[in-house]
Amino acid sequence: MNKNELISSIANSTGLTKTDSAKALDAFLNTVTYSLKKGNDVRLVGFGTFSVAKRAATTGRNPRTGAAINIPARKQAKFKAGKALQDSVN
Repeated sequence: MNKNELISSIANSTGLTKTDSAKALDAFLNTVTYSLKKGNDVRLVGFGTFSVAKRAATTGRNPRTGAAINIPARKQAKFKAGKALQDSVN
């Protein structure tokens, strides 16, 4: 499912227009992004948790030349599925 299909599904489920559904989805995504940038977690009980994890700097290898490459430390967004979501998938 892509973003347009998700917007259509939200519109069908809620009775909102596709424009309003797109605005609601964009607001949700922007809010989650802003919260993660500030270092906060977003917990949706039963659905899951969005969080930020720190990855340490490492040394990798260029597959073509075999030369060592320094990979800098960075932050990475993560999602952990909640119990209800996990149970519904299985």
